[in-house]
Amino acid sequence: MTGLPDKAPQGFSRWRARTARPTAAGYNDSMKVLFLHGWQSVPGGVKPSYLAQHGHEVINPKLPDEDFEEALRIAQVEFDRHRPDVVVGSSRGGALAMSLDCGDTPLVLLYPAWKKHGSARTVKPGTVILHARCDDVVPFADSEELVKNSGLPVSALVEVGDDHRLADPEPLRKTLEACEGVTRGPSP
Repeated sequence: MTGLPDKAPQGFSRWRARTARPTAAGYNDSMKVLFLHGWQSVPGGVKPSYLAQHGHEVINPKLPDEDFEEALRIAQVEFDRHRPDVVVGSSRGGALAMSLDCGDTPLVLLYPAWKKHGSARTVKPGTVILHARCDDVVPFADSEELVKNSGLPVSALVEVGDDHRLADPEPLRKTLEACEGVTRGPSP
């Protein structure tokens, strides 16, 4: 496959890619990623496309902007249907990811807007958070507080990028590395 979108129901993006994919460490098996987009964003953006282009199957449902509970219901249905290896949540999608009933499935959160959306105030062990210190939409301090509230090590918060989008090459690479890192688990 080429990493281009397969046919899917309207308002839903899903890509399949080859089994082996290049990574910083060579070639590894593909992983399944549930990508929850942010408020006023749409499926198929730069970040989920980047993950798909690197050989991962990306489930990227259209989530309604104005109804958090409905967006959470859709995200939960997609999680239950696909059983992804990792859940990535971007901004409001990060707050959705924090609210999902996803058991041991690891989370990678991109500038999670947890203070603006939902009621979750902590994340599970092993969660990785990427955030730009100069984000003018979600304060970097919110992610610092989330790390502290959750008892995560300070290394769980990765400072990267220059803005809220995290769509430049370095933040995209760090997002891919975070997804691959949480699915591999801790090093021996």
